[in-house]
Amino acid sequence: MLLLQDSASPLMEQLTFFHNHALMILLMITVLVGYMMSTLFFNKYNNRFLLEGQTIEIIWTILPAITLIFIALPSLRLLYLLDEVNNPLVSIKAIGHQWYWSYEYGDFKNFEFDSYMIPSVAMPIENFRLLDVDNRMIIPYNSQIRLMVTAADVIHSWTVPALSVKIDATPGRLNQISFLMNRTGLFFGQCSEICGANHSFMPIALESIPPSIFTKWISKMNSL
Repeated sequence: MLLLQDSASPLMEQLTFFHNHALMILLMITVLVGYMMSTLFFNKYNNRFLLEGQTIEIIWTILPAITLIFIALPSLRLLYLLDEVNNPLVSIKAIGHQWYWSYEYGDFKNFEFDSYMIPSVAMPIENFRLLDVDNRMIIPYNSQIRLMVTAADVIHSWTVPALSVKIDATPGRLNQISFLMNRTGLFFGQCSEICGANHSFMPIALESIPPSIFTKWISKMNSL
């Protein structure tokens, strides 16, 4: 059974709705086909003079086409929404390394920091094993964020499931994605590209905070 994380962005909510919509259509198709197959297996009806059935052939050609339309239209709408880039309030650059992430806040005197996974032996008991980092990426909620992603060595992938964000970090190439968080909280992700021996040990920790606290954090970081 596929369990999706609780959404933290409007786009993730839309993706969850589409997932449920497509799953319901597949369930109805499965039940209908299963019922028809069971009736074929267990009834004793036969007609050796039956050569064609134009009516039923028209029906089983048109119905799948209509079903595909009901799946394709919401899917295309979502694809366009996911590629939409609005005017960002904050722009952040994420750089993938073997095996950690670096973040640059170019809008605020261009300060940057590295984000390493906290080793299990040095981790407080309240932290999340193999997921928490020493420096989390901090963003304000209810604000449009533009994330630019690249890599310094090999291909990585910056992925946070609760935001419906998955974007490749490719050396020599700058990819970008836009998202908005509609609640505060702590969200985790991991590199989703097999990038070497410590691929499983470069997590992403993202903390969403109110804009007023974000402003104070920015001021503190600029003063360092």
